[in-house]
Amino acid sequence: MSPLTALTYVLPHRALSSLARALAYSTNPSLKQWLIDTVTRKFGVDLSEAAEPDPRAYPTFNAFFTRALKPGARVADPDPRALLMPADGHVSQCGDIVDGRIFQAKGQAYTAAELLGSEADAAPFADGMFATVYLSPRDYHRVHMPWAGTLRETVHVPGRLFSVGTDAVASVPRVFARNERLAFHFDTEFGPMVQVMVGALLVSGVETVWSGVEIPAYADAITRKDYRGKGIALERFAEMARFNYGSTVIVLLPKGVAALDGMLKSETPVRLGQRLATRA
Repeated sequence: MSPLTALTYVLPHRALSSLARALAYSTNPSLKQWLIDTVTRKFGVDLSEAAEPDPRAYPTFNAFFTRALKPGARVADPDPRALLMPADGHVSQCGDIVDGRIFQAKGQAYTAAELLGSEADAAPFADGMFATVYLSPRDYHRVHMPWAGTLRETVHVPGRLFSVGTDAVASVPRVFARNERLAFHFDTEFGPMVQVMVGALLVSGVETVWSGVEIPAYADAITRKDYRGKGIALERFAEMARFNYGSTVIVLLPKGVAALDGMLKSETPVRLGQRLATRA
């Protein structure tokens, strides 16, 4: 474990994230432009793909961070059987859920029940499939639908805000099941599908297309919102939510509904809309 990762055990996670949020939403021209220019330069952000390519046109750093893309910058895999990658980023891990456990990194795993907040929520995904995608600061930070679905419930699970960088994922036990997160439960034609948006140190805001900002406020207890009968149905490839300063998305699928794309391995760079899996 690196000294920086060790330090995150004692840092005031929520206070630091609140400070980062205040900076991200600042309209101070010099501050917001310094933040935009620094991230663009350090991480090699490709603004030619953005709907607004002028870095000075964004009113805040958060507006830049959650920028839309030009039409056609990302396209859905044309195979109608393909479940789609929900975001730009890198695959952290992907594969089978084995006896209810999800692989995090060498020597590290956590259970689907820990991630989702209950054994009942995890039961449909026993021996199913997962994919964990890490979004870096250079990436498009909107999360889209792998498959068409109707929202049944969201579950806000309280937690810490550890880093989810490579060292932390390798060394902080159960980090994705310890960090603040919001799980989206969808009903699809093949059964349940879950997408989990996981917060991290300094990057813990989540906003949905149907209700606006959900995190923060941070949770002190598991909070459920029932959307059954509300008619929130999203098509395959449609935008679902965005990270206001973003982190990691985890997709869970039931056993036997799809086969993971064989080209996907740990640290594989991925783009929104490419094939995640193929319907069985």
